[in-house]
Amino acid sequence: MANTTTYNPKSIEPKWQKYWEEHGTFKTDVWDFSKPKYYALDMFPYPSGVGLHAGHPEGYTATDITSRMKRMQGYNVLHPMGYDSFGLPAEQYAVKTGNNPNGFTEKNIETFTKQLKELGFDYDWSKTLATSDPKFYKWTQWIFKQLYLDGYAKYIDMPVNWCEELGTVLSNDEVIDGKSERGGYPVVRKNMKQWVIDQVAFADKLLEGLEHIDWPESTKEMQRHWIGKSEGVEVDFKIDGGGDFSIFTTCIETIYGITFMVLAPDGDIVKELMPRIQNKEEVEAYIAETIKKNDMDRTELNKTKSGCVLEGIYAINPVNGKKVPIYIGDFVLANYGTGAVMAVPSHDQRDFEYSEAHNIPRIQVIDGADVSEKAFEKYDYLGKGCKLINSEEFTGLTVEEAKEAITQKLEKMGVARRKANYHFREWIFARQRYWGEPVPIVYLEDGQIHVLDDDELPLILPELEDYKGKNGQAPLENAAEWKQYEHNGLKGKRETSTMPGSAGSSWYYMRYIDPDNDKELCDPELLKHWLPVDLYIGGPEHAVGHLMYSRIWNRYLYDKGISPVAEPFQKLVHQGMILGSNGIKMGKRFPEFVINPSDIVREYGADTLRLYEMFMGPLEASKPWSQQGVEGARRFIGKVWNFFTTEGNVVDEEVKELEKVYNQTVKKVTDDFEKLGFNTAISQMMIFMNAATKLGKCSREYAEGFIKMFSCICPHAGEEMWSRFGHNDTIAYESWPTYDEEACKEDTVEIGVQVNGKVKGTISIAVDEAKESVLEKAKKAVEGKITGNIIKEIYVPGKIVNIVAK
Repeated sequence: MANTTTYNPKSIEPKWQKYWEEHGTFKTDVWDFSKPKYYALDMFPYPSGVGLHAGHPEGYTATDITSRMKRMQGYNVLHPMGYDSFGLPAEQYAVKTGNNPNGFTEKNIETFTKQLKELGFDYDWSKTLATSDPKFYKWTQWIFKQLYLDGYAKYIDMPVNWCEELGTVLSNDEVIDGKSERGGYPVVRKNMKQWVIDQVAFADKLLEGLEHIDWPESTKEMQRHWIGKSEGVEVDFKIDGGGDFSIFTTCIETIYGITFMVLAPDGDIVKELMPRIQNKEEVEAYIAETIKKNDMDRTELNKTKSGCVLEGIYAINPVNGKKVPIYIGDFVLANYGTGAVMAVPSHDQRDFEYSEAHNIPRIQVIDGADVSEKAFEKYDYLGKGCKLINSEEFTGLTVEEAKEAITQKLEKMGVARRKANYHFREWIFARQRYWGEPVPIVYLEDGQIHVLDDDELPLILPELEDYKGKNGQAPLENAAEWKQYEHNGLKGKRETSTMPGSAGSSWYYMRYIDPDNDKELCDPELLKHWLPVDLYIGGPEHAVGHLMYSRIWNRYLYDKGISPVAEPFQKLVHQGMILGSNGIKMGKRFPEFVINPSDIVREYGADTLRLYEMFMGPLEASKPWSQQGVEGARRFIGKVWNFFTTEGNVVDEEVKELEKVYNQTVKKVTDDFEKLGFNTAISQMMIFMNAATKLGKCSREYAEGFIKMFSCICPHAGEEMWSRFGHNDTIAYESWPTYDEEACKEDTVEIGVQVNGKVKGTISIAVDEAKESVLEKAKKAVEGKITGNIIKEIYVPGKIVNIVAK
């Protein structure tokens, strides 16, 4: 094997990319059930006009390495890629240029695909999909249809987040600090008829499912918080002079401490009371201010505790018949819970602050807090031994005793019932945009709602002359002919809203398995075999958006008998952010620090980029870009290349000197790849290469085993070296190297020597060295550091020696 060439990625990488494409190397036979399956998946990208950024290859390389290893381990691997191609940027392009966003999107997909292929990923490109492809969104519409027929998709009048600049409704997770996530435009609240998905119906199942999946605990906790389940009691309150409302509380034991009630300003209760309110002008002015705010401003961001009393209106406390004033406050939401809350300012921080702002008296009903001195912050009334005071017959009971006793009393009175409440709300499922899946609904002339028949799907987006909505109406209102519906004797008008961008991404992982099936969403046998996804990698920003929505759709399809699994993604990993070399997120603020991966590929090669991003640090950690690190990765590839392509370095006989380090390397790389610890696996590969280079030779067995592992990270260089070893076939399906556990064991170990508990030196000992010999070496190592007489010698085998002296 003569060293006739230096490592040149510009010739090697296109060669092997062409080979893989021509030979269909990574095409998966999904019907091959003879091997165990492994389904690795990346969160698919939106095909923006700017192409890939440096953060994309990080997670993609991680799944690629894992897929390549699993393939060598004998698994039938499915590793697909597609595009989340419906979205606002393409629509804004259409509005600006007057061109159909489909062409813009297809061009971007071509760019992304070219870049991904340049990086050598082992994707099965025969299974590529795009959410804006009618062949795909036919089934998105079909799932929506099933949700509607089963009562989970509903058309209701409700307050929504409205963005005038974008001309559309936004979901709560698309609103940040009162502004749209895309563009930063103001968002206000307004009532609209709206299509929603009743995700609350799945809340308990979603909470239970979190206990059975291998996800980051922080992500699970975010989902639990977003669902926000609380167990409590719903209680009916009468209004003096007529009327009633209900509240939900988890602290029923404080009911005797109520000194006021608060209603949602924009709720129906206040509307009904308006004729009886004595300060009507003040109340109407406050309501007008409230509806300008979104939910975030009114709850999480609310610092003012604003509100006003409803003069002349009182609620009656059912436990004692006492009248309490009613206020309105914007922190109470009409579309959350009952739209009313009971206020106990002695025992609730928010109520305490509200009472301070509005000069409302307080009643202490739990012993142990001096609220007159505003000491609430120091007070935990649920502390052990706390008892009720000022609570009639319940005075003297502990908090837990009183909770049950008061609940029973109210239940017997017929004014209360136990229930669970959720922070979760309906998923707003309509957007007044063009570039999304048309909702397959028709409003008939007789007022009925008609869902399209299966043979009418997909309902394809029409092309428009004007892609911008007018006067708050959806752009599809411009499609005059398309809007009119007449089929099988039915006449009506189509729904002109489209689905949110999260619709297609909520189930796309199923379609990869059977992307060309035009008869059903996916063949049931294939779903049963391939689900769940074994490894899913993507950013943590999707914790309560995409990851929640996909769990909801999957759970629905599971309950319906379509999905064979209750949870779609068994193992989830979030890759960390790759920062600019200044340690700050790459973006418009510091354009000089933005890294285009294509530039790195052109200068250093794809293998260098892959190796560098995996060596930067732990996959989950955020890491700054380093040009020196890129150059270091390139040098290591060159070192590997030069050693294994130099004649005489690889020999047919056994090289005993490398036995230990080789077996340790196979063991550690295998373990680290399984744990996605790629940076430490690469470090071990470097240790092996240093040993082999220093020795100047390596056996063919060890060389080929190393190259197999190395090829998972640097596939182009790995394939080329494999072929130069005389192999005619791809390395991709070779057997993963094995190791001898016995050969991995160290002959010697270094341990610390303590004197009176403090480390004073170290010694190297044989693994099986006798205690007497170890103690003798230890005393020599710390000679001169022992004061007094030795009274005890302690040896923890293979760990440490402690000499105790006085």
